[in-house]
Amino acid sequence: MKNLIYIFLLVITIKSTAQEKSIYDEKLAKEVGADEYGMKNYVFCILKTGSNTTATAEEKKKYFEGHMANINRLAEEGKLVVAGPFMKNERNYRGIFIFNCTTVEEAQKLVETDPAVQAKIFEAELTPWYSSASLMLVKDQHKKIAKTKF
Repeated sequence: MKNLIYIFLLVITIKSTAQEKSIYDEKLAKEVGADEYGMKNYVFCILKTGSNTTATAEEKKKYFEGHMANINRLAEEGKLVVAGPFMKNERNYRGIFIFNCTTVEEAQKLVETDPAVQAKIFEAELTPWYSSASLMLVKDQHKKIAKTKF
């Protein structure tokens, strides 16, 4: 009986492994820059509250409009993969960016194009990050599910 169960589990494992391999899409993997594990290098950015505490409400509104325009531009250029705000928290974390680049220096140049960073409303912490290359598909999928644009 034990041998029968072992054989059954072995067959299921082999079958599921074969099914997993059969869904591999080499063309898509190349398009998104995936390595053999389906992963790639990015730069992860945490936006924190910056040192500018004197900006007026009108100035902040202008900086945030520029911030959103910059996010949309970088996303359309394929340089910004994911962006979004944090909810209120005790760490002064405001949001994240995941940049489609491999060096912190390149990401630093991109984050410096953000008007809210330039005005020191936000400050950015950057670090190399390794994650699923499927993140490259977020922008196009998001367009399909968002009724309203920022």
